[in-house]
Amino acid sequence: MKSGSGRPTGPPVRGRAAVSATAALLVLLLVLCLLSLLIGTGSSSPARAFAYLTGDAAARADPQLRLAVVDVRLPRTLAAVVVGLCLGTAGCLLQAATRNPLAETGLLGVNSGAAFAVVVGLTFFGASSPTALLVWALAGGMAASAVVLLLAASGRAAGSPLRLVLAGSALGATFHGMTSYVLLGTQSTFDVYRYWTIGSLAGVRTSELLPLLPLVAVGLAVALGCARPLAALGLGDDSARSLGHHPGRVRLVVAGAVSLLAGCAVAVAGPIAFLGLLAPYAARAVVGASMSGQLVLSALIAADVMIVADLLARVVIRPWEAPVSVLLAFVGGPLLVWIARSSRLSTAGAAS
Repeated sequence: MKSGSGRPTGPPVRGRAAVSATAALLVLLLVLCLLSLLIGTGSSSPARAFAYLTGDAAARADPQLRLAVVDVRLPRTLAAVVVGLCLGTAGCLLQAATRNPLAETGLLGVNSGAAFAVVVGLTFFGASSPTALLVWALAGGMAASAVVLLLAASGRAAGSPLRLVLAGSALGATFHGMTSYVLLGTQSTFDVYRYWTIGSLAGVRTSELLPLLPLVAVGLAVALGCARPLAALGLGDDSARSLGHHPGRVRLVVAGAVSLLAGCAVAVAGPIAFLGLLAPYAARAVVGASMSGQLVLSALIAADVMIVADLLARVVIRPWEAPVSVLLAFVGGPLLVWIARSSRLSTAGAAS
């Protein structure tokens, strides 16, 4: 198809835009990863860190520089990429499955389940190390999601978007109330929980991150496998059935992938708001209704934004750090208001 000016429009243009955007985002991600290794809150300058990365003998002999680059900055850079990929992909899946452009990963009870599990671990089992909190958060998020999936899979409207949303909201409210009740009587637990719940990448260690990578890989693989069924769901459930898909089953598989990805992200960084909501919206603006394009761009956009937020967290109130989730909220809040008021909101939902 050609426009009045003679230039081609439609899917081929969208496809070229998706390829160009993917390449640009990948290059940007590499640049941001390098900056993340060079910039920190400590006294090690970017020039010294760059010398270490390029193999300078004097820099490699400096144990303080090695600590800053390898033991502090490298793990949190990897964590930012992983968390961004997880939240961007999970948000895109959830918005497509529920046909709700304002859906986000906390909708399935992952955040509230992880928070309750962390409080239980702190209060009754003496869990206080970062590794222990990560395990409790992951277990709680996955358990909450499993309950939501069981509730959504029962009854005549099994797997419907409304049932998923209602089950997740109800369970989330229940966990939130239980968390508040436990925290009322334990000040020491509240002090640790308050630090975890603000959302931060500070203190992440490679040894904690590596065991989660296979789970993340499975979640991403399932997400890509769901691209075609979700594209069919975007035409409506009846059209999807005529194409050989089962909408209820597709949504339950998607919800499982969302739970896995969001659970890993929450376990690493705590609850991170807005990222899983805004990245898919930006991806749809570039690739339109292409589900595979939305998934890839959402993941890359979220990873880039996560690293930028983490970099800003290190420098805005140096020598201290600002919580990543707070910085994302400063940007995400106004953008969410703009999206909600935008006349393109309905088309964004249709594009899913």
